[in-house]
Amino acid sequence: MPDTVTEAFEAQRDRLRAVAHRVLGSHADAEDVVQEAWLRLSRQDAGTIRNLDGWLTTVVGRISLDVLRSRRSRPETPYDEVVVAAGSEPADDVALADSVGLALLVVLESLGPNERLAFVLHDLFAVPFEEIGRILGKSPAASKMLASRARRKVRTPSPALSAGPEQREVVNAFLRAARDGDFEGLLRVLDPDVKLTVDTPDGVVVVLGATNVAAGARFSAANDGREVLVGGLPGVVAWRPDGTPLSVVAFTVVDGRIAGIAAVADPARLASMALPEPPGTVGTSR
Repeated sequence: MPDTVTEAFEAQRDRLRAVAHRVLGSHADAEDVVQEAWLRLSRQDAGTIRNLDGWLTTVVGRISLDVLRSRRSRPETPYDEVVVAAGSEPADDVALADSVGLALLVVLESLGPNERLAFVLHDLFAVPFEEIGRILGKSPAASKMLASRARRKVRTPSPALSAGPEQREVVNAFLRAARDGDFEGLLRVLDPDVKLTVDTPDGVVVVLGATNVAAGARFSAANDGREVLVGGLPGVVAWRPDGTPLSVVAFTVVDGRIAGIAAVADPARLASMALPEPPGTVGTSR
């Protein structure tokens, strides 16, 4: 492979990684996708590629789409980052949900693979629908319709992806039961198929099922935290005594029960989030 092609790829690496990360929501998966794109380029006759930027975007898009589709058959889904906001009054919830809605790695999980790819590529990276259509194997008009449908879902999330009073009460009941060691109380508020995902410094840990989640529930630190919205979901952020963030926990409530819990306890990930200040500090951003 000529050095000029290698240099051209390296010049595109950050953009390609950003595309893959926004589509997949996982830094690790994004790195794998970009590496696979490089391997495919290294096997390609560079002289046959008229538009390297477009070729690489298409390859990264197709690989990312394959990853999204494969997740449908895997029990675990990467939960890579969250955007958090907190209001002083419950009345602030609607405005806060709007303010974090477009960051939405949580909300993006509600989109189908084709919708998610079309929305991310067009709305976040200005990829023309002609290119998106080639990636999806659809016409530009069909790709435009997918992006439009995704955009509506993003701007008007389903009632399950909101932090209304009913959802907050369910979360508070879970936290009280966890604090008190009330196993039966935990089972009452957990969906039988609940999924707990914990992002730790050693990797992502996934626990499936209400009995398993209830048996291992340890949220005592979060009980003393501050209520927040995490991508529009009810959540809690907790800090250590020195003011550094300890954890962020987001809850998905469906039909009066907790269907999903996503906890981030990795200091590196926490440092990259837009977290509110801990209680007793001055200012609103870190």
